[in-house]
Amino acid sequence: MYKGKVLIVDDNEDVLFSLNLLLKPHTSAVRVATSPDRVAHFMKMFEPDVILLDMNFTRDAVSGSEGFECLEQILKIDPDAVVIFMTAYSDTEKAVKAIKAGATDFLSKPWDNDKLLATLKSAMELRLSRFEVVSLKEKIAALGGYGNAEGPILIGESPAMQKIKSSIGKFAETDANILILGENGTGKDVVAHLIHQMSERNGNPFVTIDLGTVPEHLFESELFGYEKGAFTGATSAKAGRMEVASGGTLFLDEIGNMSILAQTKLLTAIEKRLITRVGSTKERNIDVRIISATNADLQSMVEKGIFRQDLMYRINTIEIHIPPLRERGDDVILLAEFFLEKYASKYNKKIKGISRDAKIMLARYGWPGNVRELQHAVERAVIMEESTIIKPYSLMIPQKDKNSRNAPLLQGEMTMNLEELERDAIERAMKRANGNISHAAELLGITRYSLYRKLGKQ
Repeated sequence: MYKGKVLIVDDNEDVLFSLNLLLKPHTSAVRVATSPDRVAHFMKMFEPDVILLDMNFTRDAVSGSEGFECLEQILKIDPDAVVIFMTAYSDTEKAVKAIKAGATDFLSKPWDNDKLLATLKSAMELRLSRFEVVSLKEKIAALGGYGNAEGPILIGESPAMQKIKSSIGKFAETDANILILGENGTGKDVVAHLIHQMSERNGNPFVTIDLGTVPEHLFESELFGYEKGAFTGATSAKAGRMEVASGGTLFLDEIGNMSILAQTKLLTAIEKRLITRVGSTKERNIDVRIISATNADLQSMVEKGIFRQDLMYRINTIEIHIPPLRERGDDVILLAEFFLEKYASKYNKKIKGISRDAKIMLARYGWPGNVRELQHAVERAVIMEESTIIKPYSLMIPQKDKNSRNAPLLQGEMTMNLEELERDAIERAMKRANGNISHAAELLGITRYSLYRKLGKQ
């Protein structure tokens, strides 16, 4: 049995005492009121799940008019309220009228304890089901703006990405909070979504909030929600993103952009697993897995006192570092071909592939904007290209880039430039020697001094 809160409204103190004693073991809390004038106060401050309401008070002993007036007031405050009428002057006509007016059930005095408890059990279940329906409707409405329609696809065969893919499978099995680190545009959101999809929470919402775009004064209402009338423009209640994500995953993007005050409120919600909507005093239980992401150095921010250390500990039970695209080798070609297929379909273009020269250009460019920049470059190329093959000029990639020099050559391509060949040979030797100068020089067939001199030129 769902143990909710019960409000008993009756002007007979003996009745209040008896019901309070009977119901306490079967509820989470009981409050009593001797006058219907106090009902509005208790509904706001106590927020009962079920109201046991006497029909007759001071006006007369039999008509039940005060009870019907109080019922009308209750339903104006909460249309989903569950109200059980009680009266010593019951008849079929009055019971039918009560149900038509919005009462859930009707009990006669004196009551049978077993029947009253059975009626209360049904009323509690009804209240719970109504709450779940309202919550579901709010989530569906909220997810219209928060959800991600496309499923996650993590593309990459480089050693770094293979390691991340392997780790994701392990991390998804746990419920630990995860911090994803990486430059802008590396695909932190894709990794977060993939973790959710592979977890036991995948049947529940994956909700994203970009903390870098939420103004300070809207933080609470966005994250925790608000009640109708909480502020100007709040014409209806709205669930916050943390509440919408309950049972699922909340992805906090750009968490490094939060103010200290916002960090404190978030930390409290995570620790207590409770939130309170703006304009309400009712605490709501939440069950969310937190995945955070940032391109900032949070440890440095902690040392400077601009990021809470205790929040840092809460969000980074596990850390995932996503490498920039310039360090992922031939992944750039795999990604470019994926985006080509996607946008050729979107724009109804009959483009079959990417030319050899265009691939070399893609592989050598440094991609300071990472995967996001590559995606936009390929989309633009698909729009511009008039043939069936993407050419270099359609990509419109800058010819000079500070990162291009260290970008790897396309697999299977050979440069004829002596300087590039030498640099490539030295890089390979240094990697094979794990940074040992003497060993690398031996592999290259040159002296240690010559290698030092060549490294100094690079």
